[in-house]
Amino acid sequence: MRVLGINAIFHDPAAALVVDGRVVAAAEEERFSRRKHGKRPVPFAAWELPELSAAWCLRAGDLSPGDVDAVAYSFDPGLCRDLTELGVTDPSDHLRVDYARRAPQFLANALPGLDPDRVRFVPHHVAHAASAGLSVPEDNAVLVLDGRGEVASHLAGVYRAGDLSTLRTQELPHSLGLLYEDLTRHLGFQHSSDEYKVMALASYGSPRFLDLFRDLVYATGDGGFRVERIDWHALTKARPADGELTEAHADLAASVQTRLEEVLLDLVRWTFDAAGGPKTLTMAGGTALNCVANARIAAEGPFERVWVQPAAGDSGTALGAALAFGRTPSVFTTAALGRGWSDDELEAELRRAALPYERPASIAAEAAKVLAGNGIVAWYQGRSEYGPRALGHRSLLAHPGDADTQRRMNDVKGREQFRPIAPMVRAERFGEIFDGVCPSPYMLFVHRVRPEWRDRIPAVTHVDGTARVQTVHPDTEPLVAAMLAEFDRLTGLPVVVNTSLNTAGRPMVDTPREAMELFGSAPVDLLAMGPFAVHRRQAFGA
Repeated sequence: MRVLGINAIFHDPAAALVVDGRVVAAAEEERFSRRKHGKRPVPFAAWELPELSAAWCLRAGDLSPGDVDAVAYSFDPGLCRDLTELGVTDPSDHLRVDYARRAPQFLANALPGLDPDRVRFVPHHVAHAASAGLSVPEDNAVLVLDGRGEVASHLAGVYRAGDLSTLRTQELPHSLGLLYEDLTRHLGFQHSSDEYKVMALASYGSPRFLDLFRDLVYATGDGGFRVERIDWHALTKARPADGELTEAHADLAASVQTRLEEVLLDLVRWTFDAAGGPKTLTMAGGTALNCVANARIAAEGPFERVWVQPAAGDSGTALGAALAFGRTPSVFTTAALGRGWSDDELEAELRRAALPYERPASIAAEAAKVLAGNGIVAWYQGRSEYGPRALGHRSLLAHPGDADTQRRMNDVKGREQFRPIAPMVRAERFGEIFDGVCPSPYMLFVHRVRPEWRDRIPAVTHVDGTARVQTVHPDTEPLVAAMLAEFDRLTGLPVVVNTSLNTAGRPMVDTPREAMELFGSAPVDLLAMGPFAVHRRQAFGA
């Protein structure tokens, strides 16, 4: 069974190819089109299919469009109805549904040779659920929460022997994802996918509006929830995009973040009971990218294990749709599902760019040496990551022991200075330095930094004493593990700063050329591209 999964209906268009239950490839369209989140800057652009990523996925599987048995599309227009009766007034809804109904022909036009009759619709939240619940080897409860699907914003269910039983859904307009999105806009952030900035800002505030939000946002005791109308302007003045962030803004962020965590815990506990008390909870949907809430669910919830899909947002529904249609579990072992280049291809690109390069005995040791000298390293290795996190394949690395590193890295990336940067650590050293979920290979939980380490790794210790950790195991990431071991030998610190290899408003770099362009335009000391090293001083004389 050869299934091409497609997400295109809301944001983060993506494609994934699953062949006989094996995930061959998965990638977001933004890595090809170079448009952040894959959409043009207009209110709604659902006509933008992931044409480039879909074509690449097929090439990665040595298939043509006519070879696929099915194309699984992660939205079912047959479930839609006039949402005005539910209080949803988004004028793009009719366009969205009309577009989805015509998706088979649009896809056939984009992928010549594809039979439009092979396109199958998969409900949006079922695709989210499958991306998580079919990616672990055991039976599990699954919780999906995002802005919206066809008519709902939430699904609670249970997977037994690969089959999903839906326990509860929550119809619109009640949506925890849209709640956070509304707050994001009120605080002056320009994109609906900027919620992570609000999560970071919340750590600087006090939840002084919490009692009010407990009256307005609440679980109903039957697996559902309510989000009542909120007058944001009565709480704080809206912040313009270039306006100052005030204490009141931080307090509002803290209040909504705290209430979100409380309601999620209520939903998690209900799901545990309704599912019969399984050991594992899997999660997907954009709300599952809230790593602060995830950590609280893991610490205070009833499940022994919490597993979050690394591509939890809408891009992950491309994979989920393919898995759901094939009804074949496929254990998720790596997020490195995107494009990669051979050593020969990388060397050819370096020569074409006329960059002076070396091939050291160990690129891991070369990078560690630059990092130990407080340099910044652009680390470009293997296949690119599927999902929003840089996980040691398209990363910017730096020294965690210098308190000024956070400012330097945010300057390099053009980000707000309140935004934290994250650490990676070898898995066997995690317990010495951090408390919390381990292993955490996909940076989807926050962890408490042990007090004795906070002054030693100040760059990655957030204002609230936490860090969003990536644990690295030598069996799965041998090159990154070797770099960490060498950095530890040189500095006594088994931790390295890891943030995404991009600058503000741009997707993570994907191709060698994009990596070289970033290296040439930003104050980066070393480009470690495959086994090759390009030092800034040698390349540019500075």
